[in-house]
Amino acid sequence: MKIYTKTGDLGTTSLLGGTRVDKYENQIEAYGSVDELNAHLAYWMDLLNLNDVDRWKNITSFIDQIQRELFTIGSHLANDGTKSGIKLPEINLDLITQMEQNMDKMNEVVPAMTHFVLPGGHTLISYAHICRTVCRRAERRVVAIQELPHLDKIIMFLNRLSDWIFVTSRYLNHQLHLPENLWIWK
Repeated sequence: MKIYTKTGDLGTTSLLGGTRVDKYENQIEAYGSVDELNAHLAYWMDLLNLNDVDRWKNITSFIDQIQRELFTIGSHLANDGTKSGIKLPEINLDLITQMEQNMDKMNEVVPAMTHFVLPGGHTLISYAHICRTVCRRAERRVVAIQELPHLDKIIMFLNRLSDWIFVTSRYLNHQLHLPENLWIWK
């Protein structure tokens, strides 16, 4: 199978179902941002594995689950809805519950937040914040669509995911015994 089709050379692309749209359309921005988030999460996972594969195994295996779900979300975002015979995988709302439970456990061991936390202090934490901000952008892009089915589930997933990434960054910071980089208003 050839990867290049030349059909996008004039700035359009096909949605799942066959409808051709401009590459700058909100729907393309949305699933492109989710795809970008997935790539950033892969890099963060690689950094975690390089740092200490056994120590961060719970986090990296959870990121793997999230990546797989982001592909499901991408398929929903790429669907034009014109062909009823297209069967898409269901969005796994159980992962939202798992993210919440995971955050609750991590929050039991990290100090209570007293100030805003600035990105930085260690590569693992800095990259987590890059993932978080890309996730927030993807969420904004999805909110801009407003006409596809399951958007409420996708928005909820992305919102919770950015929270999970933030809490995980704080947890990593705590596990690495580093001081948090706090933003203190003077």
